Amino acid sequence: MANDKMTAQMREKGGFIAALDQSGGSTPGALRLYGIPDSAYSGDAEMFKLMHEMRVRIMTAPAFTGAKVIGAILFEATMDGKAKDKPVPAYLWDERGVVPFLKVDKGLEAEKDGVSLMKPIPGLDALLERAGKLGIFGTKMRSVVNLASKDGIAAIVAQQFAIGAQISGHGLMPILEPEVSIKSPDKAGAEAILLAELTKGLDALPAGQQVMLKLTIPDVPNLYAGLSGHKGVARVVALSGGYTRADACQRLAANHGMIASFSRALAEGLTRSMSDAAFDAALAASIDEIYRASTEKV
Repeated sequence: MANDKMTAQMREKGGFIAALDQSGGSTPGALRLYGIPDSAYSGDAEMFKLMHEMRVRIMTAPAFTGAKVIGAILFEATMDGKAKDKPVPAYLWDERGVVPFLKVDKGLEAEKDGVSLMKPIPGLDALLERAGKLGIFGTKMRSVVNLASKDGIAAIVAQQFAIGAQISGHGLMPILEPEVSIKSPDKAGAEAILLAELTKGLDALPAGQQVMLKLTIPDVPNLYAGLSGHKGVARVVALSGGYTRADACQRLAANHGMIASFSRALAEGLTRSMSDAAFDAALAASIDEIYRASTEKV
């Protein structure tokens, strides 16, 4: 069964998860880094078309396979699109051996108590049903911690676990992503509170239920190492959070039990004007660097 193979791959295989899920707010910046200015398109439809072309170029590159890229997180429009004339989730798993995930959050609320909770996600049940039929294995949803606020962080974690339970009910694997901003004035303090709240949430999970965790690389190396062995955790992955690829990889290599799930750091240095050979070589080098940081710890 494909789902059993996907589960085994996500729990056990060496490698990392590519985050190809930039949404409305982050897409213009991602396109600018790729060499496409805001003036090159008009409206969301043209913007997302260009973004889809970039993602397909990454997904179809020779190095983008399950040998090192064990999963990929997709934006909804990417899930609904095609790569090489196949639906993207089917292409990723059948042709590349990469497990597909879907970003399901709809952005962030205004900051309160030092954190930004997720906005409501209308139509989530219908989206999860559709995603499952398309071959999506799991989901990802992001909220943000800015300050070391116990009440705020408790609220973030409670929301993540509550929606995670809804996602698990559809047979999908939820990736909980309570991101701690790398600009937080007390990042280490926020991370210590987050660890305690996550542990409480994990201890309260029903028997047999698991989640994945996507966390900012901590200031204290191996702070989250114990979570990777928790019975309620399938995998702990790291976001790059605005660090350069070199910095993110150096930090990640010092954290055992944690693999990458990078977005900007993965695409760093890739531009639309590159020849296919140059693009493929640059992406292969990026994949190799992130794979080593995910699998070779110091």
